[in-house]
Amino acid sequence: MSRFLLGINYWPRKSAMYMWQRFDLDEIGEDMTRIKALGLDVVRFFLMWDAFQPEPNAMDAEALRRFDAVMDVIAGTGLQAMPTLFCGHMSGVNWLPPWTLERETSQARFRTISRSAVVDRSVGDFYANPELLQAQVLFARRVGERVREHPALFAWDLGNEFSNLREPVRPQDAADWSLRLSETLLEASGGRVTGGMHGEDLERDRNLRPSSIALPWAFPTMHGYSVYSTFARDRLDTNVVPFLCQLQASFSGKAVLFSELGNPECPPASNQVNGFACLDETEMALYGHGAIDRLHARGALGAFWWCWADYDLALAQLPPFDRAPHELRFGVVRSDGTAKPVAQMLAQLAAEGREIVVPPPPIADEAEHYAGLPQSIEHEYREYCENHA
Repeated sequence: MSRFLLGINYWPRKSAMYMWQRFDLDEIGEDMTRIKALGLDVVRFFLMWDAFQPEPNAMDAEALRRFDAVMDVIAGTGLQAMPTLFCGHMSGVNWLPPWTLERETSQARFRTISRSAVVDRSVGDFYANPELLQAQVLFARRVGERVREHPALFAWDLGNEFSNLREPVRPQDAADWSLRLSETLLEASGGRVTGGMHGEDLERDRNLRPSSIALPWAFPTMHGYSVYSTFARDRLDTNVVPFLCQLQASFSGKAVLFSELGNPECPPASNQVNGFACLDETEMALYGHGAIDRLHARGALGAFWWCWADYDLALAQLPPFDRAPHELRFGVVRSDGTAKPVAQMLAQLAAEGREIVVPPPPIADEAEHYAGLPQSIEHEYREYCENHA
């Protein structure tokens, strides 16, 4: 890769996480045309585990056909695709097939929704449980073989913030999981693989180590948000994202694609939504430009905005929005489809056609970082800001 890539995370505004059940290819096609018109390069979208794999040894034929259609629409508009598997965690909810869940009742940090119902059970150890791992291998193979040499395939993503589903018992479990699935996808599709780590994976020890889990990946990815980061100086802090990117690069030894950045937009006459700090439309565009500009300057491979659209308010009473209304308002277009200033900002950056720059030297040591948490990341960030005001 030589071009600094700009991309978007995608759910349709009319259906959000219910996209695969309320499938509307016309809406998806219109959105892809608009995304391409902004000059963006890649669309990251999500294969809901519950929709695609109803049984451990069986894939849903209709969901697979819909996946084919989405890939073809993306190709038809000249975009590239990053399909994200095993979703899994999304916007504060864990969406899972019933056969992945432990038998015991449990209260987890995030709600579990299975077959459209909230259940008090958590996912099993999908890193190390042989049956769950074999089911994931089947998923990866069946999806991968459908798009071998497909013109739209940019890379596969092994889950969305998968540590929010469950933390591995030990780092080696996560490394073995990553290797097994990466090899399966490469064999089935010929496509590259990455994985969606996020800021909390660096803020505390979740038994994930970039140095080992990212070994089979073509490049690592990272997600980060100033309003969610405990060490951020304020809600408009444009150093949070490049700092997390450089930590990931330092620990993995590879240049990083930042596959999620953004912030929630404030509703009118408010500076908070559901307890989270938020940004108005003007602040969002300024914040986005500053964060992406700093990412580029620090050697990132690209930046993908979260997300395409504010969601239709008709979805407000459904999970995840019933408990997390801020998730309704991250888009570059409003719920009525009109563009926000952040869309123009992304188009302007895309028009510049920036090239990737050489990443700087490592800024921290992985072993020291994890041994010193939680203080280590705060110290590292203070030092980073002193060097990059």
